[in-house]
Amino acid sequence: MSVLRTLIDKVPRDHLQSDAAFHRRRRVVAGVSLAGAALLGKSLSTEPDSTEFYGLTLGVAATWTVGALASGPLHLGWEQTHDSGLRRPVITPVVLGVGAFGAFYGAALVARRIPFLERALSDVLAFADQGSAPLVTLTTFANGAAEEVFFRGALYAAVGTENPVLKSTAVYALATTSTRNPALVLASGVMGTLFGLQRRASGGIQAPLLTHLTWSGLMLRFMPPLFRKPGADEVQTSV
Repeated sequence: MSVLRTLIDKVPRDHLQSDAAFHRRRRVVAGVSLAGAALLGKSLSTEPDSTEFYGLTLGVAATWTVGALASGPLHLGWEQTHDSGLRRPVITPVVLGVGAFGAFYGAALVARRIPFLERALSDVLAFADQGSAPLVTLTTFANGAAEEVFFRGALYAAVGTENPVLKSTAVYALATTSTRNPALVLASGVMGTLFGLQRRASGGIQAPLLTHLTWSGLMLRFMPPLFRKPGADEVQTSV
């Protein structure tokens, strides 16, 4: 099956729920969206490599995850095989994550020449470049997984059947505005659309979750050096 088909063709699913369960999910999702966005904004206003930063970012991940689980049933999803069977999506989401990283890396090469985008990217990448590698990796993957569980799991199910990709991506981007970082808001719009299409096609969170983790891991590994200031390596070594 082509990668493009996994974003377009919808697999069969039966995710019906009662009106009472649907409205309850909406109430939970609304409250968690506000709480999570507030914590997210607070986390990126702290100093890189600080105890407060790690505590708040893990708190954001916990908020998304607990809220999603409390909202109602979640689904892993499926993808169709060549013989019209169904299987859990694994390889295709990873390929999409690698492709998304390639596109962002190319865009970053251009963004380095645009002052306000260069500043925005440098600000957020400082948390990775100046932080403890194990802790930054932990918080990156924890938040990537938690965002998919909440935004493509609970929230996607809560927005209803009318334009769910558009609505869930809009809320995802709106939550990211709490960081006041235009680069993150732009990335959330682009990647949120991709994740939403995966959710719509597969009927679950496994595909977007694997794509998100692949993309995040590659961004964490290869993006900070692009925006590292000259002489930063020597400064870090001396410290």
